Amino acid sequence: MAPSGLLVTGASFAAFRGLHWGLQLLPTPGPAAQNRWKWRNICVSLVHSLLSGAGALLGLSLYPQMAADPINGHPPWALVLVAVSVGYFLADGADMLWNQTLGQAWELLCHHLVVVSCLSIAVLSGQFVGFSVVSLLLELNSACLHLRKLLLLSHQAPSLAFSVTSWATLATLALFRLVPLGWMSLWLFREHHQVPFSLVVLGGTGLVIVGVMSITLGIRILVNDVLHCRPHSPIPGHKETRRTRTCCDGEPVTRNNFTVSLKY
Repeated sequence: MAPSGLLVTGASFAAFRGLHWGLQLLPTPGPAAQNRWKWRNICVSLVHSLLSGAGALLGLSLYPQMAADPINGHPPWALVLVAVSVGYFLADGADMLWNQTLGQAWELLCHHLVVVSCLSIAVLSGQFVGFSVVSLLLELNSACLHLRKLLLLSHQAPSLAFSVTSWATLATLALFRLVPLGWMSLWLFREHHQVPFSLVVLGGTGLVIVGVMSITLGIRILVNDVLHCRPHSPIPGHKETRRTRTCCDGEPVTRNNFTVSLKY
């Protein structure tokens, strides 16, 4: 399994780096012109999330044996899906190291390091592929997160599209991020006797890190997109229109003139 898995990983790395390079030849939307690299990076991430997330969901639907036997029960194509994701995370990590400082990228780099370490076990050993495919369900939520970031970059917040995306992000975070993480944690706890101790430690550490990051992310989005974005009550001397809102900092803003921190 290892040679073919490594070959797919290398091809995936080259393909995603090539996609990022190819996007440089395309125009960047006007509002995102000051963040061209970030726009391209998120577009590439969105492509990966759609491919891997949809692939994992379809694969588990067609081959539920992967969830029943996460260690050995998987078809050959499942290993390809996992190897493609390893290649993407390596390519994205290289892209961040090339374009950002460690201070800017350390959080995502730590996330990528944990993910690559765990998924690489499946690529190198040919085992735990089903477990890895379940973890790729998280990418369905990541797709919503990437779309949300693209809308922020293009100054499409507040808007109907941004509101729908925010709610979709929270819904998929619960369904396709927290539920799979809970299932994987429970399975690892129950079946730890079937798993080498070193892998239990690695998997458990990865689940804790990603779980904490996921909960923190959900709280940030809930606070910034929902709780702090609500209709603004009339102010004496201020003529309110349908396009006036308050968002994040409580200040009235309009759809045509809106900026928001990209931190979240």
